[in-house]
Amino acid sequence: MSENEEGDEIDSGEPVVMVQDAPKAKQEVEEKTKTRRQPPYNVILLNDEEHTFDYVIEVLMKVFAHAKPTAEELTLRIHLAGRAIVLTTHRELAELKQQQVHSYGPDPRMSVSKGPIACVLEATAG
Repeated sequence: MSENEEGDEIDSGEPVVMVQDAPKAKQEVEEKTKTRRQPPYNVILLNDEEHTFDYVIEVLMKVFAHAKPTAEELTLRIHLAGRAIVLTTHRELAELKQQQVHSYGPDPRMSVSKGPIACVLEATAG
């Protein structure tokens, strides 16, 4: 067999059929899809009598990376209001932060402290 140069046809005795795609009709179909986003989640610390201010400030600084003045303000808000939103983020990170708070353990400064400070998640409205 020899190589054919461009433009040479091989005569195999069979008819050559050329297939051409028909032009596609433009579809004016507009899909209306809305991406639904998950709502952000609030990470909330709850007040109790088993943890010192120093413990709560420490948790806020280490787990949430709050500056000391912010951690002190949030701790006071937790004490006075019974709770405070310490972070608002997407669900996955909120769950991670909640687990980190729960794994922080009891307050070694108080003998009555049996576990970590209470931390709950709430989906934001909207």
